[in-house]
Amino acid sequence: MRNFDEIYQLAVARKGEAGVLESLLHPKSQAEIAEMPDDRFLALMTKCIFQSGFNWKVVEAMWPGFEAAFKGFDIGRCAMLHDEDFGRLVSDVRIVRHGPKIRAVQENAVFLSDIAREHGSAGAFFAGWPTENYVGLLDLLQKRGSRLGGNTGQYFLRFSGIDSFILSQSVVNRLMAEGIVTKAPTSAKDKAAVQAAFNTWREQSGRSLTEISRILAVSID
Repeated sequence: MRNFDEIYQLAVARKGEAGVLESLLHPKSQAEIAEMPDDRFLALMTKCIFQSGFNWKVVEAMWPGFEAAFKGFDIGRCAMLHDEDFGRLVSDVRIVRHGPKIRAVQENAVFLSDIAREHGSAGAFFAGWPTENYVGLLDLLQKRGSRLGGNTGQYFLRFSGIDSFILSQSVVNRLMAEGIVTKAPTSAKDKAAVQAAFNTWREQSGRSLTEISRILAVSID
């Protein structure tokens, strides 16, 4: 496994230093995440779920309709959706009428309500999660959330501003080139190896998971 500075230089050689820097995203501070209202986490979960396997631009264009249909994603109200509400929502032309994904809004509202009850707020929970165990957070989203496994959970965390890496094909290609994994990581062993590599690169570079992830992505085809 290369030192992170070597990987950064590979990215610079491919994109030029300005190009590398322009590609970087920076996570929010823990204080900013802690202050985010619970409804914004549910909204972002929902957007990522509906964009999965669908045209992102269509969902984005329809988003004001989603906000209206789900009453601003208030987690208390969404957690209490009943059959009559689902009947109305699957016929609501303001949103993408996908029954299982609509059901996931309620299930994730319950999940976030539980998190808020346990930790004071969803923001406090996410802000307090240790970066060095990011893969543990992904596992928790998959187990306790609804339709938040795989890339959906990763994009939710990234769009929430939480320090994160996304296992895009480019990132996986770099991880394979470094001998960390031999394929997209799905097993607990491979996920632990990926986390360990990111932790090492954080120590070497002082950069966030988000920045490291973007640099890995542009360092290879």
